[in-house]
Amino acid sequence: MSRPPLGSALTVGAAGLLAVNGTVSTLALQAGVPAPWLTALRCGGAAVVLLAALAVVAPARLRVSWREVPFLAVFGVVGIALTQCLYYVAIGRLPVGIALVFEMTAPVFIALWVWLVRGERVRRRLWGALGLSLSGLVLVAEVWQGGGSLDAGGVAAALAAALCLATYYLMGERGTTTRDPVALTCWSFVAAALFWAVAAPFWPFDPAVLGASVPVSLGTIELPLWVLVGWIVVLGAALPFWLSLAALRHLPPTTAGLIATVEPVLASVVAWLWVEQVLSGWQVLGGLVVLVGIGLAQTARSARPPAPVPEAVPA
Repeated sequence: MSRPPLGSALTVGAAGLLAVNGTVSTLALQAGVPAPWLTALRCGGAAVVLLAALAVVAPARLRVSWREVPFLAVFGVVGIALTQCLYYVAIGRLPVGIALVFEMTAPVFIALWVWLVRGERVRRRLWGALGLSLSGLVLVAEVWQGGGSLDAGGVAAALAAALCLATYYLMGERGTTTRDPVALTCWSFVAAALFWAVAAPFWPFDPAVLGASVPVSLGTIELPLWVLVGWIVVLGAALPFWLSLAALRHLPPTTAGLIATVEPVLASVVAWLWVEQVLSGWQVLGGLVVLVGIGLAQTARSARPPAPVPEAVPA
């Protein structure tokens, strides 16, 4: 049974974990782990954790038919591996906030797909919700602070990441109709890990780096780097991606993508509380605009027709 409130809660939970993961990943990158290898560790570690968990708890869920392999390969490579890879390329050429604004245009591509390709009816208020959410993201990121002209390659990478993210939601909606979210998440990370094994092999990486101490709270608390990587693998990859896929059993991908735009708002709050990055008035206003857009999107779903009343049977 579809339960939209549960789907919304799962999506917000996934966005919250990913928001925290942004700060944790930043600390790991500052400790000297290159971005491609950190992403490879994230995908590979999540694949191992999920495979081990399912092998112990429910090994029957790991069964895969040959007909499913192409779908799982495309879903894992495009929806997970390439989304992360292209995002890292974008932030290497653009300010992080601006790159995130471009990537969060994924709900626009989802809405266009379901309208133009699927032929589904999209209410006008949904377009208003999309406009509010994207406008709020512009304020949260303070795009005008980037200054000057934007790098064309960075913009192209960020928009490509948005397309991959839209693919993730659309394919995830289809995949959850035939597979449970945990198994689908598991095999998608296996595909992403195999992709990264070719794109960013592990063997040039020195594992001794994982034993280095990293300041995690303004220099007052230090943790080994492997603890941060473990957080990124379990709470920054396996759990949030599973939650986001589970939400697609209760929400259409357009609405799920819109609710996920709360992630940069939560990320700003996490950075403020954790490393004392003070939010400006524009960022606070942008967060409120995003929340209004998400609320409007919840009212844009087509109303379900009432159940027919059975006719009275004559005596």
